[in-house]
Amino acid sequence: METTVNRMDDASRRAGLRQMRMVATGLLLLMAVIYILTHGRDGVWGYVNAGAEAGMVGAIADWFAVTALFRHPLGLPIPHTALVPRRKDDLGASLEQFVTDNFLTPQVLREKILDAQVVRRLGDWLREPEHAERVVSEAVPFLVRAVERVDEEEIRVFVDDVILPRVRREPLSPVAGHLLERVVEDGSHHGLVDLGARELHAWLALHQDQVEAIVRSRAPSWAPTWVNDQVTRRVYTEVVRWAKDVKDDPQHNVRHALDAYLTELGRDLQHDPRTQQRFESLKERVLEHPQVSATGVALGETLRTSVLDALEDPHGALRGRMCSALVALGRQLGEDERLQARLDAWTADTVVSLVQRYGPEITSVISGTIKRWDAREAADKIELHVGRDLQFIRLNGTIVGALVGLTIHALSQLL
Repeated sequence: METTVNRMDDASRRAGLRQMRMVATGLLLLMAVIYILTHGRDGVWGYVNAGAEAGMVGAIADWFAVTALFRHPLGLPIPHTALVPRRKDDLGASLEQFVTDNFLTPQVLREKILDAQVVRRLGDWLREPEHAERVVSEAVPFLVRAVERVDEEEIRVFVDDVILPRVRREPLSPVAGHLLERVVEDGSHHGLVDLGARELHAWLALHQDQVEAIVRSRAPSWAPTWVNDQVTRRVYTEVVRWAKDVKDDPQHNVRHALDAYLTELGRDLQHDPRTQQRFESLKERVLEHPQVSATGVALGETLRTSVLDALEDPHGALRGRMCSALVALGRQLGEDERLQARLDAWTADTVVSLVQRYGPEITSVISGTIKRWDAREAADKIELHVGRDLQFIRLNGTIVGALVGLTIHALSQLL
């Protein structure tokens, strides 16, 4: 597609160059015709003849100058002609140095970036929901391909070679203790305790025979059967009543005892060496189990599949959250002037640093490309881009020459 566009542009430039050449040459021929028709005549026609003569001189001189840039005029090897083919390497080096000295200087780059206010413009653009959706839509295919490239074997290697060794190497008891302490302080575990109390009471209520059988198995064999039955039913009734009290009373002493135990356990996990050692030993035993690795891989695969499904759903929650996050980011970038100033300064510093480090490699593309061109090819390419404008030099030379000739002839007549 890009090659086709370039060819169309070249064809348009070539047509424009050919047209301007015809105009300039036509004006030269017009001057020649006028000169021939007015040759040897006096009066006003003498002035016209002098103007036409000088116009031809100016036209031919400027034709020579323009042509000498790209080739030998009339194929004659006149010195200091065909400058572009002969000096293309020097031209490329000079152009490279010109770009380096005038466009890639730190001061110029910094001023242009700061004046452009890229961060504010980006924020104003992103704050529009349709623009944020467009960014997400463009980014999702890349994210999907990146996630799809993570196969099960890579997940297994990551779990076995990165996650598990890191977990085995790092002491987790202080982290677990601090987390447990915060959970108890915030009461985040109360929902789980409520669920456990409800399930315990429901199970006891539905499994009277099993509970009584357990209690009866502990009864002394020498006691009469009817006594054991009475005691068993009484124990079951009290256990069910106790479970109901724990379930219904948020301030039950069992709940307080559990909170106290968890608080003490969290403190011991952070500060008691024996508790820490026991926790780390438990961690090692868990990690040595072969199912841990398989479970980690299964979790990773499940997470990967879930992410893919969420990304591919155009109306899903994940893409919606991504769009909302981009809109919020755009709003912040557009309204927070301090953030704008910091990011603009950071962007300018980054660009300046990159250009200072890689600027010579960037500009060397100019001289390197021109050096690889054939001499004839270089002349054709440059003429194709600037030749049409250079034809105006021929036109101006013809007109200015005619005016100068007319003026000189008039002064000669006066003198």
